[in-house]
Amino acid sequence: MPRMRTRHIAICVCIVTWVYYFLPGEEAFSYAYVARSSYAADHGSTAVLARYMNDLFHVPPIFATPSSFDWGSVNFTYPPKLTPKLPAPVTKRPRIQHRFKPDARGIAAIQEQRRLEVKRVFEKSWTSYRSKAWMKDALKPISGAYVDQFSGWAATLVDSLDTLWIMGLRDEFYQAVKAVAKIDFGKSTTPTVNTFETCIRYLGGLIAAYDLSGHEVLKTKAIEVGDLLYAGFNTKDGMPVDFINFEGAKQGAGLVVEGQVVSASPGTITMEFSRLSQITGDDKYYAAVSHLMDVFYHGQNDTTLPGMWPMHVSMSEMDVVSGNQFTIGGNADSLYEYLPKAHTLLGSADPSSMKYETMSRTFMDTATENLFFRPMIPGDEDILVSGNVDVWPDGPRLDPESEHLTCFIGGLFALGGRLFNNDEYLETGARLARGCAYAYKAFPTGIMPERYNMVLCPGPDHRKHCAWDEEVYATEAAARTQYTSNLPKGFTTAKDPRYILRPEAIESVFILWRITGDPVWRETAWEMFQAVANATDTEFANAAIVDVTVVDSKKEDYMESFWMAETLKYFYLCFAVTDLISLDDFVLNTEAHPFRLSKG
Repeated sequence: MPRMRTRHIAICVCIVTWVYYFLPGEEAFSYAYVARSSYAADHGSTAVLARYMNDLFHVPPIFATPSSFDWGSVNFTYPPKLTPKLPAPVTKRPRIQHRFKPDARGIAAIQEQRRLEVKRVFEKSWTSYRSKAWMKDALKPISGAYVDQFSGWAATLVDSLDTLWIMGLRDEFYQAVKAVAKIDFGKSTTPTVNTFETCIRYLGGLIAAYDLSGHEVLKTKAIEVGDLLYAGFNTKDGMPVDFINFEGAKQGAGLVVEGQVVSASPGTITMEFSRLSQITGDDKYYAAVSHLMDVFYHGQNDTTLPGMWPMHVSMSEMDVVSGNQFTIGGNADSLYEYLPKAHTLLGSADPSSMKYETMSRTFMDTATENLFFRPMIPGDEDILVSGNVDVWPDGPRLDPESEHLTCFIGGLFALGGRLFNNDEYLETGARLARGCAYAYKAFPTGIMPERYNMVLCPGPDHRKHCAWDEEVYATEAAARTQYTSNLPKGFTTAKDPRYILRPEAIESVFILWRITGDPVWRETAWEMFQAVANATDTEFANAAIVDVTVVDSKKEDYMESFWMAETLKYFYLCFAVTDLISLDDFVLNTEAHPFRLSKG
């Protein structure tokens, strides 16, 4: 090797070492991660050092434009408690991700082609958003128009930041950061602000983009949004409002908590607030959400289905017990999702955080016993589906209705299996993920419907296999004739036959791939991607389809930000190098935003 080239490489290695060990913690991690994964995923390891230096020393000079109102200056009528303090960084976690070996050359080439095809679909959507709906919440993928849903803060832009970074689209990323730097979170196009959506899309998106890039502008804007959401805790009992009265919150007057909300709404703040405290060193965010989750913790075993919480709760009364409807699906889903993930982020060494492990194990055991069933199908595939439970005076009754939103649960159980060293959880997760993959493959479009019914296997244990019975199936289907049309055998309804670009099924497939290393999951992901990309394609991007039971179904002029933030990200990660967003380095929020796992 020529002496000059050797010298250059040595200099580069010294710079990398200096950055890793001597830059402040968050920035050091972020830039080191760029070198190891993000750029390497797109260009191969030989170019890593050069691009690493480019990201480190040639980042565009972007400065935040302060919002027109400083949410951190609000004088609260009901100041939230400032304890407990944030737990110390976790010193040891169980290994989550499979120990991958490099793919054989032929397999690697196939996966690379697939990765690039997912990236192509993303770039088409992003380019159309950039040209036709820039700084708006969402692109309308058929007309090329736009729609604002969330206070006029460019939801798709913020939601897609980390996907741009992960796919190696650095120029597009920094263009987006320049735009984000100018968003005014002191103004809203709506009189109230949705706490849930603002938390998962905006705060989550900004935190993840900061965790990946280390750009201070993103941290600054995350604090602005965090303080806005923190103002929603200015209530008599310290419980958050579901919708923040924007102008009232600025005045610091006590806000009034709604009488009843879906349980997922207050239950889906833990990760974002906890990570924001980790990033800023300010305990106030963690303390607020810890008190909130104490209410769920203390009520968990007092409900009519002990171990789970009803679909609707009253935070004004701090009542998470009353109610008889239970589900893992819509209205409750991310409440359960955040329990194992909060444990991953925070650990169980601190008294204030140990509750997340307890709540996780308890709900997982309850759901396994009461909500999951093995449907009667013509074949012998070993699958599980998550239904709903209504609790009547004579006991719980399982309703075999499921929905696309429940499909996250397979990946979550697999994650729980690794976190808690529980093989039964892992196997249950695999069976649940196979259940959603089965639903995709069963329908003519290769895509599952938004909501559907199947036939319960008879007997006291609905998780056991039963033989196909044509007569039983016909009777069940006939009883639901108002929903029956073009259904594959085993399905008795497609109550809501749409597909609205949802990510939950591919989310679980991705997690099972990363946890088990079984290539069947990657093949499943490719089949799903081809079906989704083909059925939803439009001139500008991708659109929701009206009826998955019909090939070439009519499309809706609708594409939510989660298409680029979640669905395409999960597909991409199935085919990218496996240390890109490793599950041992990151935990993803319910909008697929990866948060760095702090390590002691």
